[in-house]
Amino acid sequence: MLRIMKILLILCVALWGLLGTFGNLHDWSGTIGGVAMTTSMSTFEGGTEDWRATSNPVIIFVGAAFILIAKAVTGLLCLVGAHQMWTARKDDTAAFAKAKILALTGCAVAMFMLFGGFIVIAESWFGLWQSKELHDPVLASAFRYGGMIALIALFVGARDD
Repeated sequence: MLRIMKILLILCVALWGLLGTFGNLHDWSGTIGGVAMTTSMSTFEGGTEDWRATSNPVIIFVGAAFILIAKAVTGLLCLVGAHQMWTARKDDTAAFAKAKILALTGCAVAMFMLFGGFIVIAESWFGLWQSKELHDPVLASAFRYGGMIALIALFVGARDD
């Protein structure tokens, strides 16, 4: 039963990544707009005057593409990983541990995007922590998603003798 729960949790991460990919594609202008608000530092007093602020369309596109691609890769790796885990669910511990690799890699991609993209770049470099408008919907969500995915990865990665 424990292995089934691990598979279901990985499927939840896959669903998060795939739904996020669909949402970002479906509202691409909103995705671009959110990244543009972050990089321009326009949502807090004095941000646009900061030397780090930029409205460079290439940087904005790269940021939005990074989010989109990372969510898609997360979703696909976790989906394939869940399938491999399902196939190995009745096998020995070593085989099941090997089947977890893609799923855990998908979780790592999500954590990298959420921590590296949202916390390191958006919050620390572009000062998003100063934005009353974007702090809760963006940073709190990124922290919540990253924390939950990290906990899932720890639980799934644990041995299940």
